[in-house]
Amino acid sequence: MTTVESLRAKENALAPHYSRFRVADRLLLSAHSHQAWPDVAEEGLREAFADAAEEVDEKWGRAFAKADELRNGFRQWLSDPHGDYALGQNTHELVLRFLSAIELRKRPRLVTTDGEFHTLRRQLTRLAEEGVEVVRVPAAPVATLAERLADQVDDRTAAVLTSAVLFETSWIVPGLAHLAETCRSRSVELVVDAYHAVGAVPFPLHDLGLTNAWVLGGGYKYLQLGEGNCFLRLPAHAQELRPVITGWYAEFGALADERRPDEVAYAPGGDRFAGATYDPSSHYRGARVQRFFADEGLTAEFLREVSQHQVGLLARCFDDLGLPDDVVTRDRETPLDAIGGFLSLRSPVAGQLCERLAARGVRTDSRGHYLRFGPAPYLSDEQLETAISTLREAVADLG
Repeated sequence: MTTVESLRAKENALAPHYSRFRVADRLLLSAHSHQAWPDVAEEGLREAFADAAEEVDEKWGRAFAKADELRNGFRQWLSDPHGDYALGQNTHELVLRFLSAIELRKRPRLVTTDGEFHTLRRQLTRLAEEGVEVVRVPAAPVATLAERLADQVDDRTAAVLTSAVLFETSWIVPGLAHLAETCRSRSVELVVDAYHAVGAVPFPLHDLGLTNAWVLGGGYKYLQLGEGNCFLRLPAHAQELRPVITGWYAEFGALADERRPDEVAYAPGGDRFAGATYDPSSHYRGARVQRFFADEGLTAEFLREVSQHQVGLLARCFDDLGLPDDVVTRDRETPLDAIGGFLSLRSPVAGQLCERLAARGVRTDSRGHYLRFGPAPYLSDEQLETAISTLREAVADLG
């Protein structure tokens, strides 16, 4: 059996596990934004309800066990078995705790790119309004992005914040090891947003030279975990930091400091960056989906194979449409193995095309001038071909 044949066999086997989302009957190409949940996700939610009903306020022991299971899953995705992981309902709350822990008063300068997701874009813009210097390095050309970020690091820089895969273009950012070493040598924090990588692009953290980096991510997209399942991987030196924005869950496991009894204490490990009371049902759902992935052999390597095949198919089918470049086009210079888990098309009317595709039953998503086709492992080649061919009709609608 060829690789393509084995992929198709897996697709046909997977679709029945997503019956509640009706993936076999719908053209869900918005998977880069929100993938379907497997049916077992509902089992996780029911288990959360059952534990709450049985244990009432004593449910937290079981809930914390689910949180630990979720952390272990994230460790596997990053090939980081001994790493410390803080969990959050979203990446924004994790970014806030990180920013509150670094020395922005002494080093009021942050370096980032102009291609970051809204979590960073908006918050850093607001900080700039309050006097923090925010340097935005152009994301293009991506081949030199990490090097150009490194060139901006100086003694006033507190942190560099960049993506591993850019959310608009799907470009994988190369050279992060060089950037990490530059940051380490200048005692500058490096935050790598891996949200758009994990589950679509293998992310062996240590092999990538990111041992000393903070890594941000979550399961809303490629991992199919749904909302409320985000993580911040902490480097070892994070145990020396004291986030100002801190919840009372960060006290669990903290020993009273007899030498400084008036100073706020912090728990060790990932709980040092914990928040406060949260809805644990998301962790139940996420942990159950992680077990499903393990049972079905949905490893980082296999999912990359699927992704490369599907994105390549979408790209070839798009080229065959022969649509005018001034209406919609794609980057044909970047090789397939240098992009993430979705096909990004550039169009001045991306939003309108997205709406017209939706009216014809094809769900995609758009960001600015980018129309994104996001495949998923439960979709067949025939579904992808049908979805991309519908783009011709959507363009014709524009006149």
